[in-house]
Amino acid sequence: MKMTIKGVHFATGKSISVTIDEGKISNISGENNDSPYYIAPGLVDLQINGYHGYDFNTLPFTEDLVTQITEALWKEGVTSFYPTIITNSDDTIEKAVKTIASVCEKNDIIGKCIPGIHIEGPFISPEDGPRGAHGKEFVKAPDWELFQRWQEAANGRIKIITLSPEWPESVEFIEKCVGSGVVVSIGHTAATPEQIREAVAAGAKMSTHLGNGAHLMLPRHPNYIWEQLAQDDLWTCLISDGFHLPESFLKVAMKVKGQRSMLVSDAVYLSGLAPGHYDTHIGGQVVLTPEGKLHTKDNPKILAGSAQMLKEGISHLYKSGLTSLSEAWEMASIRPSAFTGLPTLEGLRKNAPADLVVFQWNENRVKVVQTYKAGKLVYSVG
Repeated sequence: MKMTIKGVHFATGKSISVTIDEGKISNISGENNDSPYYIAPGLVDLQINGYHGYDFNTLPFTEDLVTQITEALWKEGVTSFYPTIITNSDDTIEKAVKTIASVCEKNDIIGKCIPGIHIEGPFISPEDGPRGAHGKEFVKAPDWELFQRWQEAANGRIKIITLSPEWPESVEFIEKCVGSGVVVSIGHTAATPEQIREAVAAGAKMSTHLGNGAHLMLPRHPNYIWEQLAQDDLWTCLISDGFHLPESFLKVAMKVKGQRSMLVSDAVYLSGLAPGHYDTHIGGQVVLTPEGKLHTKDNPKILAGSAQMLKEGISHLYKSGLTSLSEAWEMASIRPSAFTGLPTLEGLRKNAPADLVVFQWNENRVKVVQTYKAGKLVYSVG
């Protein structure tokens, strides 16, 4: 069904009319209109652990949960995302990826929204600090046969794996992953600069939420954060919610990485819930503040995960004067699409997939008004 959306181009600020036909943008034309809305590419999140009380890391979970999270994310403007399974037992990870893959195969629109699965662990650092909230009892060295078992259960849908290259088996494992079309991301690591360089030479292409999942104290230089910034071939994911990283770090990382800097939410299942006190299966008692900060009950300085979505990260970058609104939006849409090779890398162009968000910029915040996935209106405010 053909339809037309009128608004303002998110990057140029010019009035446009976007025609959607058969799931694609069939035409974009300049047209004077007084619409208060922006039209932008759909947001792409490479790291979603859960949302609105639904958790990919509390098992068993049903196939309905996968659908519920996907549909809930539409109101956040997210049209593509990578469900993220963190460190756990071998069987638990296998069951999780199998359930997600099953839904993608049965439900066409869900399959289009989930282009892949992100496995974060268990091949990470066992050290306190870099390990973060990942269960130490499940951390282990890279195991290709085990990973193949998970990939078989996922029917080939595992597209990203986060690991630490500090393990002796890392280089061979990375090479095998890259050879099979899986993106290897460095994260939760205590690796030496040399080990990071070896990982990049073997094909590692991304840094997982750089600056987080690290020791509280590091040598001034060299260290694994500097080394990842210095590696030109690494794309960098950043959590720009205003709590995980100071503005100075965001500024430096974006200057160094340029077009290879991307935003992720790393959202946990408490994202989208009302402020208050919660009991969690990982962090114990935590507090979600009205500002969106998630911290342990006993110490407000210790974060208990990320509770802000990509649109809040976009807003923070812009309000802080670190980027234009259009660049911040690109960091959360076109760039991750380009990095992962999704057809949505074309953004707002003729013949590109009609994964679109209509939003208002209201009181320094993004307010999503409509979300389209493959040309279908999947969310509308009201």
